[in-house]
Amino acid sequence: MFDVVVIGGGPSGATAAEDLARSGRKVALLDRAGRIKPCGGAVPPRLISDFRIPDSQIVAKITTARMVSPTQRSVDIPIENGYVGMVDREFFDEFLRKRAAKAGAQRLTGVFQKIIRDGEKTQVQYRDRDTGAETLLETKLVIGADGARSSVARAEVPDGEKIPYVIAYHEIIEAPKPNATYDPMRCDVIYDGDISPDFYGWVFPHGGSASVGMGTGLDGFDLKDATAKLRRAAGLEGCKTIRKEGAPIPLKPLDRWDNGRDVVLAGDAAGVVAPSSGEGIYYAMVGGQVAATAASAFLKTGRVKDLKLARSLFMREHKTVFRVLASMQNAYYRSDERRERFVSLCHDVDVQKLTFEAYMNKKLVQARPLAHVKIGLKNLAHLTGLVGANRI
Repeated sequence: MFDVVVIGGGPSGATAAEDLARSGRKVALLDRAGRIKPCGGAVPPRLISDFRIPDSQIVAKITTARMVSPTQRSVDIPIENGYVGMVDREFFDEFLRKRAAKAGAQRLTGVFQKIIRDGEKTQVQYRDRDTGAETLLETKLVIGADGARSSVARAEVPDGEKIPYVIAYHEIIEAPKPNATYDPMRCDVIYDGDISPDFYGWVFPHGGSASVGMGTGLDGFDLKDATAKLRRAAGLEGCKTIRKEGAPIPLKPLDRWDNGRDVVLAGDAAGVVAPSSGEGIYYAMVGGQVAATAASAFLKTGRVKDLKLARSLFMREHKTVFRVLASMQNAYYRSDERRERFVSLCHDVDVQKLTFEAYMNKKLVQARPLAHVKIGLKNLAHLTGLVGANRI
């Protein structure tokens, strides 16, 4: 009998498993293994600090972000007072799983099948990777952290199958030597309809390698062809390809994260990837943290309403940021003309400072109300066409 079975061993599931194991709960962490999520790998200082990430996991330290428009105009935004860390998900996720096991969680490798209930008994059925046997785990609670198209969410949570998402695809390549188009301390974000008609492309350094990819929600769009175009444009066509990965990335938190009985969702399964930026690692780990908090409360009190704590705690802290980012995506990602205006807006020093303060600290900055007013007026001018798209 486990107190909690966590399904999915990514950043969210591993964080939930570690927190619960450290609090003395008997935890199973079920992961299918062998899967690496396509991800730029950016982690802000707050994640590194809050979740005690050692410097050995940081494969690059980014000090500049370059935004590139459809007409190839670019703006370099310095990251002041620190850096954005980069991780390689192949190693970072395994580090988190090992840390959860060290805290006391029991690691299991296999594929989740279904949840079976017999009276008051809840069991998780999975197929063991090594033996192929169907195995049952009895538990009091299940945390579904199994990704954007979560099997747990679809089966257990109302409207769990309706989450909107984009498909992300990237190629991990051997990094070239620093040159005119590639800087190992700079992230490039490309807003170009040929690369992505409704999201963006990226070139993110990972030390000896780099992640080159893009995302889109449009059916039928050729992700591999778009990534090939991006590599050619960035002068990375001749770099050796190490691996290729694709996966759905959710774009909106679900309205409900629990089934009112014995299941709560976390991470991509709950939809906690930031709109506009597509940032997910930090929010996934926070999602795992609040799921663990809700699970602990439920196990202590037996009240199913305590499972709602996961969503309420998360949204209390991050709802406004998600709403603002969703508005930005809806306003600026719809056409190349709008993307051109977005990059033009990013030349503004107030936009740069407030954006990165919010990104680094995960809070909207309230300290400079005049800057907020100026940004609002400039944003309105761009959206209404009162200023030209090429005006800086």
